[in-house]
Amino acid sequence: MAADKQISVTKETQEELHELKKPGQTYDDPLKELVHSRRREVLKKRFQELEGADGDKLTSLEVL
Repeated sequence: MAADKQISVTKETQEELHELKKPGQTYDDPLKELVHSRRREVLKKRFQELEGADGDKLTSLEVL
């Protein structure tokens, strides 16, 4: 198990995390879910940008 670390959050953020936390979970669990969700959002946005990109500006895989 990784070493525990303390992070500073406002009281409001702590309360919101507490509301997201299910019984038996640590604060680490909803934080991991939030990180995972954010990463998925970033990837989704990037794929959408690529889908809308001008094909002439993209590098063909055959060139690589």
